[in-house]
Amino acid sequence: MSKKMLLLVGVLIAAAVLMTACAGPAGPEGPAGPAGPAGPAGPAGADASMADLTCTQCHNDSAELTSKAAMWSQSGHGTGTAFVEEAGRAQCSFCHDGSAFSESIAAGLTPDKVEIVHSNATPQDCRTCHQIHTTYTDADWALETTAPVAFYAMEGVTFDGGEGNLCANCHQPRRVANPAVDGIVTVDTTRYNPHHGPQSSMLLGVAGAGLEGKPSAHYTMVENTCVTCHLGDGANHSFEPQLAVCQTCHADAESFDINGVQTALQAKLDELKAKLLAAGMITDSGSSVRGDYPEAQAIALWNWDYVANQDGSFGVHNSAYANALIDAALLAFP
Repeated sequence: MSKKMLLLVGVLIAAAVLMTACAGPAGPEGPAGPAGPAGPAGPAGADASMADLTCTQCHNDSAELTSKAAMWSQSGHGTGTAFVEEAGRAQCSFCHDGSAFSESIAAGLTPDKVEIVHSNATPQDCRTCHQIHTTYTDADWALETTAPVAFYAMEGVTFDGGEGNLCANCHQPRRVANPAVDGIVTVDTTRYNPHHGPQSSMLLGVAGAGLEGKPSAHYTMVENTCVTCHLGDGANHSFEPQLAVCQTCHADAESFDINGVQTALQAKLDELKAKLLAAGMITDSGSSVRGDYPEAQAIALWNWDYVANQDGSFGVHNSAYANALIDAALLAFP
């Protein structure tokens, strides 16, 4: 390189340094240039398989959900009668509004402590009994509660029947018989009974007037009590009792009238009903007639309604106790 060229390069470098030292602050950023060409595609990701989605543990191509929902829709719970009649009343919502039941159980409330009236009340549906969409797996079918149930109308009485405890939250007595005053009992309601559905108390042998019994074998010997007899292996959601379950102990049973227990008790109930009608204590439809009655006859009225209409098993739940209550009641009418 010639001396002239070297001199020119040196002058240019010196000028550049001088200009850099004297440059002012940077100006505003100019507009973005056009986008460059797309880069090469990355590696393909793994395909998501439906089997990897936990929802499919329940929502799959089997008929399990459909079958249970269809059976439930034909049940007493599914037809919505109890819901339509009483769901809008605060003192009834615990049992008659499925959403109020779930809310009450979560809050640790008993039926007598609930004052919930929902504008979005529901029948007793899947969500009433099961923990729906908590884990989004089949663990969501866990029952809302299986804790032992202390009867709120009867001090010191607790039902502890495994998974059947869920049922006992509602299927328990709501009241007890009125006490006698000078040998007279005032019947102050047309429904003089423990309230509909006290099957758990019948299993325990309590809630009848004038007599206490003992828990039946169906309470002490049947695992999970109500659930075992009424749902079988869990597939039956009509809640109708399953004869096949009875046959595990009563191999020759062809109906629920094992050894004629139901037939014999029904005959006694019919006899007692006739006596109550003759005494003017019930109407033709079976409603109680308000009034003041001798204690023994008032007890008979309570126990007839309890056994004939409210428990509804005609001796299956606790034949010894049911028969003892009705035998004593018949003696009240010479």
